[in-house]
Amino acid sequence: MKLERYSSRKDLYARAVDIITNAKNDGATTFGLATGGTMEPLYSKICESNVDFSTCISFNLDEYVGLGANHEQSYTNYMDKHLFRHNPFKESYLPNGLADNPKEEALRYELLLQQYPIDFQLLGIGQNGHIGFNEPGTPFDSLTHLVTLEQSTRQANARFFDSIDEVPTQAITMGIQSIMRAKCILLIAVGEAKRDVLQRVLDSEYTEDVPSSVLTKHPNVMILTDLQE
Repeated sequence: MKLERYSSRKDLYARAVDIITNAKNDGATTFGLATGGTMEPLYSKICESNVDFSTCISFNLDEYVGLGANHEQSYTNYMDKHLFRHNPFKESYLPNGLADNPKEEALRYELLLQQYPIDFQLLGIGQNGHIGFNEPGTPFDSLTHLVTLEQSTRQANARFFDSIDEVPTQAITMGIQSIMRAKCILLIAVGEAKRDVLQRVLDSEYTEDVPSSVLTKHPNVMILTDLQE
């Protein structure tokens, strides 16, 4: 696990774009993508760059259950708004939040992930240590699955909705094992609220109570943060 600290978020995100560009230039063709406030500056910089994803495939970590692709707060809409309409991939996949059977949709998505192994996975980290929507207690050997979101996760995402009552209670997410199959992982952690959980990962804690701690067992992880020691 490699760690780089930046006093400037501008420099941090510029570095992230360089890492992603270098991965593509080195042969990565399948990218795992993330959403959330942490990723918006990154996608903005990618759209300003000359990196070309037109021959690549993308898979997103997760999608809310109950939100259609055109819903303002769906991750499908997020990705289109912040990245795909400006810098499209050859193919882009997200779970279908309106699938009649979310568990079957999770299985369908997992089979796609196994068909197209991810070369480069982008991750954020939740205040409770979640990666994707894998909440504390999620087994490290989990595959793509239906998850009930913790209240703290819904509260953290409520700022994107008119009220917390509108935040979906479930999501389909890549499982922890699904994420760990990626050949290379880039984790971005910014903001004081992420300090405690990031430190637990850096201390090599390894527990399902902190899902992101599984990354200590991955052979190729880079962490970028603006948190200073």
